Amino acid sequence: MIEIEHARAGDRPEIEGLLEAGLLPTDGFELALGTAVVAREDGRIVGCAAIEPYGSVALLRSVCVAPGHRGIGLGRRLVERVEGVAAALEIAELFLLTETAADWFARLGYVPDSRDSAPAAIQTSPEFTGACPESAALYRKRLSGAAAVS
Repeated sequence: MIEIEHARAGDRPEIEGLLEAGLLPTDGFELALGTAVVAREDGRIVGCAAIEPYGSVALLRSVCVAPGHRGIGLGRRLVERVEGVAAALEIAELFLLTETAADWFARLGYVPDSRDSAPAAIQTSPEFTGACPESAALYRKRLSGAAAVS
């Protein structure tokens, strides 16, 4: 059985290994570790997601599912759980950068936007300033009941 729970401090090496295996950046992950959620099966991490908060906005990052666990809705569950973490922190809007999962994030309610439209705080994040290439597309999602962020 796969359980989704908040990451523990000792999970960082295993999460970073999963991200590296999935070819996702680990630069700046320490900024998101406190908000990370993991999917655990038999004590092993098989998925993760996190947010990097910047006031009332945050960067959704590090959404990754181990290859043998893809296609069963686990990624969706991880994103929903971390969106709940964001809502509890009174985050109004989430942003993300992706090169390979634009269609998948669109199915979860994220909409494309220009990189220039991201709030200044998001533009200073490690993912935005170097970990993700300029070709990565920006997506955003206003959380339910949240006011618009400009």
